[in-house]
Amino acid sequence: MLPDEFPAEYIIEAIDSMAPTDLKGKGSGSPKPKVILFDIGGVCVVSPFQSILNYELGHSIPPGWINHSISRSAPYGFWHRLETGSIPMDSAFFAGFTRDLHNQSLWESFYRSQQAKNPSHFPPPGSPIPPIPQIDGEWLFHDMMEHARSPDPWMFPALKKLKEDGRFVVAALSNTVIWPDGHKWAEKDFFSDPLRQLFDVFVSSAHVGLRKPDPRIYQLALEKVDEFARANADSERGKRGGWGEGVTAEDVVFLDDIGENLKAAKKTGFRTIKVGLGRAFEAVDELEEVTGLKLAGDHPRIAVKPDYSAAKGAKAKL
Repeated sequence: MLPDEFPAEYIIEAIDSMAPTDLKGKGSGSPKPKVILFDIGGVCVVSPFQSILNYELGHSIPPGWINHSISRSAPYGFWHRLETGSIPMDSAFFAGFTRDLHNQSLWESFYRSQQAKNPSHFPPPGSPIPPIPQIDGEWLFHDMMEHARSPDPWMFPALKKLKEDGRFVVAALSNTVIWPDGHKWAEKDFFSDPLRQLFDVFVSSAHVGLRKPDPRIYQLALEKVDEFARANADSERGKRGGWGEGVTAEDVVFLDDIGENLKAAKKTGFRTIKVGLGRAFEAVDELEEVTGLKLAGDHPRIAVKPDYSAAKGAKAKL
């Protein structure tokens, strides 16, 4: 049996496990970077993980199961294939994604690991494993994407101030999807979106056929920002930012909300800043230290709390 509601400390642990706390940037003691490289979902816009957490809590699903399922289905899971642009977003995708969320062996290994790590919240090891949670993958996917359309109230103002200052190359490295023609969110020109136009360089997984945490996409991002810096070295921005010698990995500060992505970035040589779920204001504080700029807006520094009831009405189905 699973509890109807999980204790706050268990939820916090599940959230923190997405991005370990030892992945923060080096702060003001390191040289100023030339590039600030942003993830989009969960950094510049509200995290789709908030939708996942709400769904889990609304259905008494152990927090972290859905993320575990998606992550462990790599590299051939339907979610991963969609984000590399190798399959279209159609009924076959939604059926396959839903199947991936009902992988019995992954559920059993996840549940056993949670029993061992959290004995006060689960029946003792050796107890029967409950049935795999039934999840409506199509409903969940669209709810996640709906969440991720709203600018983050802390990071978005910081992004605009960075762009206005001009001395840093402002770039994005994001795992993305391409909406099918006729969908309400489909775009004729992906890069014409007002948010995406804030970036000097935008590396989109679905357009380049690679996704984080593949090391190759970080190298590609590095090549693109170096190319931009060199091409604009004689501009006023380039002179202020010292772009004449191009960009090396240690010149890049990368912000992301997923531990795997941050670890891969560190292996590339990037400096990193973790963006905690519903706590982007903490990452903005670090970004201020790194850049020496005042970036925080006026939004109250109050963490977003999980919503137990948000997904109660969603139908669960195979």
